[in-house]
Amino acid sequence: MMMIMESHESQHEHDNEIELKDDIADNEDTVKEETSAEGKSTAAKKKRKRKKKANKGELGEAATNATDAINDLQLDNPNAKVNPSSASSKAKKKGKELKQTCPPSIAIKDLFPDGNYPEGEIQEHPTTHDGRTGKDRMSNEEKKAIDRMNEDIYKEARLAAEAHRHTRQYMKEYIKPGMTMIEICETLEAISRKTIGESGLEAGLAFPTGCSLNHCAAHYTPNAGDTTVLQYDDVCKIDFGTHINGRIIDCAFTLTFNEKYDELLKAVKDATNTGIKAAGIDVPLCEVGEQIQEVMESYEVELNGKTYQVKPIRNLNGHSISPYQIHSGKTVPIVKGHDATRMEEMEFYAIETFGSTGKAYVNEDMDCSHYMKNFDVGHVPLRLAKSKQLLNVINKNFGTLAFCRRWLDRLGQEKYLLALKSLVDNNVIDAYPPLCDIKGSYTAQYEHTILLRPTCKEVISRGNDY
Repeated sequence: MMMIMESHESQHEHDNEIELKDDIADNEDTVKEETSAEGKSTAAKKKRKRKKKANKGELGEAATNATDAINDLQLDNPNAKVNPSSASSKAKKKGKELKQTCPPSIAIKDLFPDGNYPEGEIQEHPTTHDGRTGKDRMSNEEKKAIDRMNEDIYKEARLAAEAHRHTRQYMKEYIKPGMTMIEICETLEAISRKTIGESGLEAGLAFPTGCSLNHCAAHYTPNAGDTTVLQYDDVCKIDFGTHINGRIIDCAFTLTFNEKYDELLKAVKDATNTGIKAAGIDVPLCEVGEQIQEVMESYEVELNGKTYQVKPIRNLNGHSISPYQIHSGKTVPIVKGHDATRMEEMEFYAIETFGSTGKAYVNEDMDCSHYMKNFDVGHVPLRLAKSKQLLNVINKNFGTLAFCRRWLDRLGQEKYLLALKSLVDNNVIDAYPPLCDIKGSYTAQYEHTILLRPTCKEVISRGNDY
């Protein structure tokens, strides 16, 4: 491709040179005709213009080199602003491979114009205790044929995962103590909208950015007016999602600045990876939970002179994912249980674990920010005109994907809280308040999205960060 583009560029330069010579010849004839006192001044001006035109190629090359220097400097400056369309067009003109900016601003689909997005981590399906097996699936021709038939699904999920990786890897370096939670969330969401190539319900954010702190384990994102500031001793769970045509990537990590929490994070990360390894076609869900619990409870963390066993939060779970449905029916426990429901071929799962130094049980607390339309709701007669109008906005912009109050503000909605409450009361919209352990405790989370392909298990959201 590079060679083709270079030959086109050479031909273009040759054509420009011929065109330039023709222009000069034509203009010389014009100059001869302009011999009057008034014409001499005009001719002099035209000569200067012709000289500039002749140097156009050199000036253009210098400008391009200057632009390259600016772009190189931009990579070293996270606060620099980048015009993605300009960067994209210049790279194409020069025949160069397009590279992501810093901060990320170029859509992933533009970085991979052939549509072949990076594959996630590949693992074999495990052999189950009852004799069912995932052995030899990777070499089975029938399974490989089914794999090829589902390639479009894989590409959509991989695109969403690559957008997630670009966004989170930048944000992990960007987030610092002293920032407000609103600043963190809005920066992350702005970058994520660009990398995913937001386009209505076809591509965008799958749910609001969770940034739950300390004893709050999940479902906290700031509402307008929230002045919460991230502190050095906070334990912050960053949980956000992307999607392409409803193929959701649900992936989370925990961010700390004080190394005293290292063992807590290590315990939860190890437990999540254990759950991923245990998952597979024909595996009972209870077996996954049992292995997660065993690994997590093998860790201890010392905080302020006191030692805590890291315990899995027993009423939080992983879950299956379907198109435009973040929780689609099956739950993946993180403690030992009795649910013998089996995982099946071509299912997507969010394998997530939560560890706590508290009671390891969460309750709803604080102001609600997360909402989502009931996936199975039919027509519900609404009395309030404002409720009908708000539901139309939700259907158009979010469908059955989760949203938050900040996103309604962003769409220009005002004085909608009563209408939103009406939709919740009528079971059209479900509210998801923050989930918290006891105050003074600390919770951590790690999560990945996996796909149980016919041949193998693909950890789609895996990156070199976690």
